[in-house]
Amino acid sequence: MVGKPKLHYAKGRGRMESIRWLLAAAGIEFEEEFIETKESLEKMRNDGSLLFQQVPMVEIDGMKMVQTRAILSYIAAKYNLYGKDLKERAWIDMYVEGTTELMGMIMFHHFQPADAKEKNLALIIERATTRYFPVYEKALKDHGHDYLVGNKLSWADIHLLETILMVEECKADTLSTFPQLQAFKVRTSNIPTIKKFLQPGSQRKPPTDEKFVAMALKIFNS
Repeated sequence: MVGKPKLHYAKGRGRMESIRWLLAAAGIEFEEEFIETKESLEKMRNDGSLLFQQVPMVEIDGMKMVQTRAILSYIAAKYNLYGKDLKERAWIDMYVEGTTELMGMIMFHHFQPADAKEKNLALIIERATTRYFPVYEKALKDHGHDYLVGNKLSWADIHLLETILMVEECKADTLSTFPQLQAFKVRTSNIPTIKKFLQPGSQRKPPTDEKFVAMALKIFNS
């Protein structure tokens, strides 16, 4: 029997968090080996574990997978979260790319200089409420289903819930004008595997703080 996937990253959210979310939603147990020093990252680079010298890296099915998007799409396909045909997969990809862009803005927000943070936060909320959330709100309203694609839980739904919760950490009432997304958040948060991941004590990482930023800069800055 193949062992559990092993995730290699710093002890924080970053680019690995969406991978944790997807595995957890699929009901897959995983192990984590945290990179805590620049030296441990260099060791992985020197022993050939990192194809492009970068993490995240996930050991799964005998592979040492790198590149976040490649890892996520592999997990989505492996655990039947990637649609039933090419068209559904294309819609999932489009929705995921949108949430990834918004998520990226939030991730980088924590690394912004202090004097830029207020302006950057305002931009995140503006983009969330005028560019991204209206798309998902309309999709759910127009087709009247519980999920974004094919009336079945997919990677797109899991990624959207993660993004919604990240935006709400920035501004709690962001969904106030999006009733479909409010209902979507409640539904998907109560899927048993996701509900378990959202409980205290799970492998979900806390919001990025100054401590994690300092550690990440120390490890990853070349």
